[in-house]
Amino acid sequence: MKLFFKNLKNFNAGMTYVELIVVLSIFSVMSAIMLFDYNKFEGKVDIKNLANDIAIKAIEAQKSATAGRLPPSGSYAAGWKPSYGLYFKLGSPGDNKTFLYFTDLNQSGDFLDPLFCPTPGNGGECLEKINITKGNTITELRAYYADASSSTGNDLSINFTRPNAGATIRSSTGFSGPVAYVQITIASPQGNTAKVKIYTSGRIQID
Repeated sequence: MKLFFKNLKNFNAGMTYVELIVVLSIFSVMSAIMLFDYNKFEGKVDIKNLANDIAIKAIEAQKSATAGRLPPSGSYAAGWKPSYGLYFKLGSPGDNKTFLYFTDLNQSGDFLDPLFCPTPGNGGECLEKINITKGNTITELRAYYADASSSTGNDLSINFTRPNAGATIRSSTGFSGPVAYVQITIASPQGNTAKVKIYTSGRIQID
């Protein structure tokens, strides 16, 4: 009888260890799932914040132009109309983790700096170089035409000039027709994406 209870006690102790292992295993799995979900959620938030940053910078350019803001430094052409914009270049000397905020000093409707702004705010057209962090990247620059067709390019200039709130859109690759809007696609390391659309009418939208 004593032997029976002794064996039963050992059996119960063994079951406790098994249960502990099961609980720890479940906890480990749940922790891994929660960590994965958190990283995915964080990536989604980060990419939305980046899309907002790009859109806000475009709005800043639009407002600076329509409000008649003079450039902080540098010389501009006689009869200069306030003109500000964003410039993207995915290939060298630019990259997919940087974009520029510029002022169009010579009224060309485009950003002109073959070195891609090595020194922002030095009196040239480049006012600010914005670096994209946390492993996020610009993955595509696409122009959409009035007939709903589209094409991609390696660079993109979006410029606003007073008094018009609409955008002048240029690319070194050219366009096959009248541009309705351009779309900047960004992505996070977790695979989350967001799109910033800038219309020639001046409308700015995030998808």
